[in-house]
Amino acid sequence: MTDFLQLAQQRRSIRKYTEQAVEQEKIEKILQAALMSPASKRCNPWEFVVVTDHEQLKQMAGCRTYGSQLLENSPLGIVVCVDQSLTDTWQCDGAIAAENMLLAAEDLGLGACWVQVYGRFADEEGKQSAGDLVRKLTGIPEHLTVLCIISVGYKNEERKPRELDKLQYEKIHYGR
Repeated sequence: MTDFLQLAQQRRSIRKYTEQAVEQEKIEKILQAALMSPASKRCNPWEFVVVTDHEQLKQMAGCRTYGSQLLENSPLGIVVCVDQSLTDTWQCDGAIAAENMLLAAEDLGLGACWVQVYGRFADEEGKQSAGDLVRKLTGIPEHLTVLCIISVGYKNEERKPRELDKLQYEKIHYGR
């Protein structure tokens, strides 16, 4: 197993995947990582919809005018939903679960990328919300808010690990 800082350094947003399906065992490990995420007052407001159907992913790729097209060639999409009625920290809780999935995918030798859905639109006029489109395609009930989709697959592109000497250390402050 990779040490955590090395894993965080290696994890990059991967948008190109091979056609190879992600094995069920790996999908389950990614979901376990999400379910182990910390959440405010341990209310666990998140739920996850696993999508492997190519046609469904292709339709979901149109949920935004820009930034979601990678889903069209992704073998796996995991929709992260949250129940806003359970906590005022629903966005944070959902984001932490999503990040756990991104890191788990990298640890399993897979690529992954966050596709923002909440607050985005499927058309340039802003008439159809991205969340409503994803909800319709996946049957997500109205009481859940679609936060994002995590695309996952075997990498068909290589990205260099982050360079430690290029990190923005000036954004770290001690005491003030």
